[in-house]
Amino acid sequence: MRSLSGLLMVLGVTMLSGTIVSVALPQIVGSLNGTQSQYTWVVTATLLASTASTPVWGKLADLFDKKKLLQLSIVLFVVSSLLAGFAQTTGQLIAFRAVQGLGMGASQVLVQVIIATMISPKERGRFNGYIGGIMAVATVGGPLIGGAITDISWLGWRWCFFIGVPFMVAAFIVLGRTLKLTDIRRPDTKVDYAGALLIAAGVSTLLLWVTFVGNDFAWISWPSAAMVAGSAVLLGLAVWVESRVSHPVIPLHLVVRRETAIAILASIAVGMAMFGGAVFLGQYFQLARGYSPTAAGLLTTPLMLGVMVSSTVSGRMVSNSGRVKPYVVTGLVSLTLGFLVLSTIDRDTSLLLVSAGMVLVGVGVGMSMQNLVLVVQNSVPLSELGAASGAITFFRSLGGTMGVSVLGAVLANRVSTNISDGLAGAGVDTSASAGSGTLNLAAMPPFVREIVESAYGSSTGDIFLVATGIAVLGLVVSLFLPKVRLRDTLDLPGTDEDPAVGAIADPAPDRAADPARPVGDSPGTPVTRVQAARVVRAAKTEDGTD
Repeated sequence: MRSLSGLLMVLGVTMLSGTIVSVALPQIVGSLNGTQSQYTWVVTATLLASTASTPVWGKLADLFDKKKLLQLSIVLFVVSSLLAGFAQTTGQLIAFRAVQGLGMGASQVLVQVIIATMISPKERGRFNGYIGGIMAVATVGGPLIGGAITDISWLGWRWCFFIGVPFMVAAFIVLGRTLKLTDIRRPDTKVDYAGALLIAAGVSTLLLWVTFVGNDFAWISWPSAAMVAGSAVLLGLAVWVESRVSHPVIPLHLVVRRETAIAILASIAVGMAMFGGAVFLGQYFQLARGYSPTAAGLLTTPLMLGVMVSSTVSGRMVSNSGRVKPYVVTGLVSLTLGFLVLSTIDRDTSLLLVSAGMVLVGVGVGMSMQNLVLVVQNSVPLSELGAASGAITFFRSLGGTMGVSVLGAVLANRVSTNISDGLAGAGVDTSASAGSGTLNLAAMPPFVREIVESAYGSSTGDIFLVATGIAVLGLVVSLFLPKVRLRDTLDLPGTDEDPAVGAIADPAPDRAADPARPVGDSPGTPVTRVQAARVVRAAKTEDGTD
């Protein structure tokens, strides 16, 4: 539990770093005279770097010392946070946020891998409830803290980046003293850097296209064709490389499994909800409704409370029953309904209706997010745990990154059109500045601010209608999820990763599904493989022989 406190602190701070700026972003980008496109990239750069690096960190966790890798990610996060806090331009902020994303991606996947090496999948359901609760507390507290910091004149938005540094330093010290893991070194293996580079390049090209299409060039144009074709070629090469190297970053045999494939597709929808909801709802409350950052943070509380309560309760229920599918499906139903409600909002929508939609989305995220990770971890041996956790986290982050990029592009286009129409109706010539205005509402004339607020109010409902369609796809996919039952052992029965376990494991297929059945065929009291392994270890310790 002492180690777990440090792990949860790391996870909480990394999650906090994403949500603490969600309601402060309008103030941050406005003070730096940034545009709506730059607003989106402050978020997208972090998610992109986190997404592209996640599989590499997951694979490294299978090859090297997990504790040292986690400590390295903490140092990377702390340094980049300090640099982001001192940024003087929006370009600098985007660059430093990208570096921060590397530390965030590493920390999040390594925390899950380390916990998975300590706790069996069935018991992990309860701890995943704690993880979901911590993540929800971070996301609940993030907007509140970010809004309060932004509104306090003697602090300012720069402290949104500084505030997590002392907590990460404390977590570094706690983990250094309490976390005890077996140092696994495999000098005969190497990381597939070529595959990682191709995946990152392919995904980045696709996301760049999503961000700029419609504004800088048309949907049907040679830049669109070049970027889409280039992304397809790069990702195709990545698949080719991954299928031929001995130690791929994303093992294809894991991805094509039924459980993993379905969990990945569903996670894309959940990732979009987790990131897109917090980012654009905070913007909606400030730019469409005129609330301060602190008030906007308070108004997003129903979303975060839904995540916190549902993840904690469903985590305990999963551990008690050992079943996952009912909670995943129920969560995605709630997610779809929540997005459908939010798709109806505009500038004048009742806050009660908006809160109801946020609660439904939060419940959906809390019930499905960590349980989808659990489905994947339950289906792989301990030796592939890092790669599997990295893969599911990668695709969930990819869903979030694409969600923010797609929703941000749709929002930017809709806002630009609505503002241009509003200004034209007011007799203002917009031919030279349409779509290029900043988010600094305080510097706008009153009638222009009125038009901008109305544009953001009507456009926000449009992006959640797009999110509803993606959530429906995730729900349909989740219906095909097998009725898996979580095992209560750390490793799959019959694996030879642990010599003590391997010596007594029964590889019979009909017994693999139930690790509590007797080992071997001899009659007697049933003994689980974990219990038998402990007996073997105790015997070795006492007589000093094998």
